[in-house]
Amino acid sequence: MSQFPAAVGNQSFAPVNEASSMQHAARSGTPLGGEAASSSQGRVDPKQIPSVPRSRDRPAKYYLEHVYPTMEQHVPPPAAVPFVAFDQGNSSPKFARLTLNNIPGSSDALASTSLPLGLILQPLAPQQEGEQPIPVLDFGEIGPPRCRRCRAYINPFMTFRSGGSKFVCNMCTFPNDVPAEYFSPTDPSGVRVDRLQRPELSLGTVEFMVPKEYWAKEPVGLRWLFLIDVSAEAVNRGFLDGFCEGIISSLYGSTDKQSDQPDTPATRNLPVGAKVGIVTFDKEIHFYNLGAGLDQAQMMVMPDIEDPFVPLSEGLFVDPEESKDVITSLLTQLPSMFREIKNPEPALLPTLNAAVSALGATGGKIVCSLAALPTWGPGALFMRDNGSMHANDAEKKLLTTEHPGYRKVATKMVESGIGVDFFMAAPSGGYLDIATIGHVSAHTGGETFYYPNFHSPRDTLKLSKEIKHTVTRETGYQALMKVRCSNGLQVSAYHGNFYHHTFGADLEFGVIDADKAIGVMFSYDGKLDPKLDAHFQSALLYTTANGERRVRCHNIVASVSEGTGDTMKFVDQDAVVNIIAKEAAARMAEKSLKDIRGALTEKTVDILAGYRKNFIGNNPPGQLVLPENLKEFSMYILGLIKSRSFKGGKEPTDRRVHDMRMIKAMGCLELSLYLYPRILSIHNLDEKDGFPNENGHLRMPDAERASYSQVEEGGAYIVDNGQTCLLWIHAQVSPNLLEDLFGEGKTTLKQLDAFQSTLPVLETHLNAQVRNILQYLEDARGSKALTLQLARQGLDGAEYEFARLLFEDRNNEAQSYVDWLVHVHRHIQLEVSTAG
Repeated sequence: MSQFPAAVGNQSFAPVNEASSMQHAARSGTPLGGEAASSSQGRVDPKQIPSVPRSRDRPAKYYLEHVYPTMEQHVPPPAAVPFVAFDQGNSSPKFARLTLNNIPGSSDALASTSLPLGLILQPLAPQQEGEQPIPVLDFGEIGPPRCRRCRAYINPFMTFRSGGSKFVCNMCTFPNDVPAEYFSPTDPSGVRVDRLQRPELSLGTVEFMVPKEYWAKEPVGLRWLFLIDVSAEAVNRGFLDGFCEGIISSLYGSTDKQSDQPDTPATRNLPVGAKVGIVTFDKEIHFYNLGAGLDQAQMMVMPDIEDPFVPLSEGLFVDPEESKDVITSLLTQLPSMFREIKNPEPALLPTLNAAVSALGATGGKIVCSLAALPTWGPGALFMRDNGSMHANDAEKKLLTTEHPGYRKVATKMVESGIGVDFFMAAPSGGYLDIATIGHVSAHTGGETFYYPNFHSPRDTLKLSKEIKHTVTRETGYQALMKVRCSNGLQVSAYHGNFYHHTFGADLEFGVIDADKAIGVMFSYDGKLDPKLDAHFQSALLYTTANGERRVRCHNIVASVSEGTGDTMKFVDQDAVVNIIAKEAAARMAEKSLKDIRGALTEKTVDILAGYRKNFIGNNPPGQLVLPENLKEFSMYILGLIKSRSFKGGKEPTDRRVHDMRMIKAMGCLELSLYLYPRILSIHNLDEKDGFPNENGHLRMPDAERASYSQVEEGGAYIVDNGQTCLLWIHAQVSPNLLEDLFGEGKTTLKQLDAFQSTLPVLETHLNAQVRNILQYLEDARGSKALTLQLARQGLDGAEYEFARLLFEDRNNEAQSYVDWLVHVHRHIQLEVSTAG
């Protein structure tokens, strides 16, 4: 069931009159408390249009002092807002968000709203301080109790009858016998007397240890294999130095040597049982024996890249603590070792095939660096993107790959329980064919970190932090996922980065980590009974990094109603936007970008027109009326249309396809920031901002709207979209502010170091405020590290990125927010009047 309406004839939406200047954007002012975003005559008033920053700041203040109880409130907090969830049997929104927390009883009723019925799942999402750790339950050799008919796992919504000897499945209503060892009597109301002592009957999210029948192979601690590009470009541009530093930092904390006391136990970044291996490659492949007894690593060169094999049986994978000296000395020496050799062309595909041979028996995770197009040996790639195919129908060919070698190695990896993260740098802005190489990470559940204009030392800190994040975030491997739902509903589509060989089969992931999300769409295969709730359960079978085979279960419940009135009251804007974005990303290989942008516009009109038709209320017919819980929806979709994936005009295909795959895997928090950045003014902070309040919670300033009309002369702004963080400084900035922020003697913009990536630590009040604020922002984001990039007005190229992120203005080949609402409103009126 596609969420994109079929194109009607050849009609496309014509843009409305263009805005006259950058300032013709949303003006300042407070939106009305009601839902109207226009006057009764239908004019869109910039002062009344919904504000994304305001929609985040208010709940953020509330959730600083309150927890989110998962059963008592029906609409989760906005995804960009930090909150502490209290699991009452329904999974936390951090793990699972339904687009509709109240579901219409029939497909016709759902169709009248044009809203998607879907679920965004982020099964290993990180928890916030103050949240209960997920309980791990062990039922021994018999495994967790499951429904005999639909195989759903025991959960808080299953009911017990016949004195506790039967449990009735909440998905398929089948009455199952309770195993003797699981029996407990029930009280007069039918509730088991031991319910509160049983996490699986009282919590929405639990993990089950599983017996041998759930194993594909003997589970072992996660094997990490670092594949390091040592070709000329990586050496010359400092990417090799940065990558080696990043590995040392991820394994051992920092590049500093061990403290003077050799007896002090080092903190382990990897769990006990995890092992590490290192391979380097240019046009040859070099394996290293890292055995703990060696004085230094032994290098073995594999010149035959046509049919590479692994020349080591012992010493390739080692305990990082036992072999710490060997590993650190090798990584410290690699840059100088290859400075003399400098082969210009890397051979990537043979290296990936060798890595599969090395990890085939156990499964594991590959972390691979690449700084040039791999043009050597089998799987050599060429310059596909010469710029002539941009902004036309042929462009979609560049966004996918038909390369048999890379497709084959990706499938082989998933079958072996292996996934890969790529760290790809184009130091001179060159083409890397991310469409082909990144296919391997997307297919296996991994991720691509892309540095389009890598500059050392500016980007070395970001690279190092991101490698550390990759290695230390929660990671599982050899994973299978199944989503079940109540009778009357069925799964109709999955969106994300995974392997799925036939529709009815489980989703397969070589690896899955804390930052990855998938979208699941549902359709009706009957009617739902409004007297019963609708239930959803996701089960992720995976091996943990310390080598345990587990199932992580998330249970989600929604109420059902005859009509659609309650549906609109309990719609989750972040989940709706995320599902629509994932579906749009999935279409990029088959539809032109122009058609996708048209479909996104049409979807926006259909949803808002559906609301207008069904819930007219007392508003004048010419007024633009927005549903209370979808007030900022139009702005987020405009942000999507302006994103690098979908925007009109020229955009390098590496950037397009990288962002498209990123959207397919983004959770709701990361996507929310990506579609509308956080902008904080730091030239006019209240003296209490950036410091803890009386309850110990950091007080944050209110965010600004993403429009140049909000920029003050002499101002300084942090702009963070979860991927990059800019510090934009106006040309007329006060010298005092610069000194307070950057140190004595720094009184003009030109005196600042264009390549600095952090703020110095100073004693000034402002410096401490801004550092605390940046620390807060770093804790509330997705997989990308937070480092600063200066954007000084009139001086730095990053100023173009600042202008691009002002999504309320006319830019990225698309309208301003005001003009977009006028355009959408006009089409809503057309649709409502023709329907009437």
